[in-house]
Amino acid sequence: MASERLSSPEDLVVPAVVTVRLIRSFEQRNFKPVVFQQVSLEQTVQDFMRSVRDDIATRPGLPPPFRKYGYDTMKIIHQAHGAKTNELVMSLDDDERLILQDDDTLRAAGVANETEVGFFRKEDYVFYKANPKSAW
Repeated sequence: MASERLSSPEDLVVPAVVTVRLIRSFEQRNFKPVVFQQVSLEQTVQDFMRSVRDDIATRPGLPPPFRKYGYDTMKIIHQAHGAKTNELVMSLDDDERLILQDDDTLRAAGVANETEVGFFRKEDYVFYKANPKSAW
């Protein structure tokens, strides 16, 4: 009995709920949250981005500008029971830690159940970060 190991949360393969904030424009604060259930945290970030792109292309109720946008980067916005940012769209801090790398698994990248991630075009983010002004 002493040699038995108690299972840790990492040992459990439980699908997660992940909210993806589709960010169309940082300046206009134009974004749409989309909830994904039954997400495997063992898939790579690249695979998850591909499945999100496939899903939003045909998701009913999502305006066409959000469906066809060239999203290419994900960044953690908020995790369950954590502090939220004061930024209305997404925090501009901690890019090294919070931007997800394509080859990492979601779990290794820091995504857990009830995490919210931003999905955006990196070129737009870099431009906005250099000059963070809102149009309104």
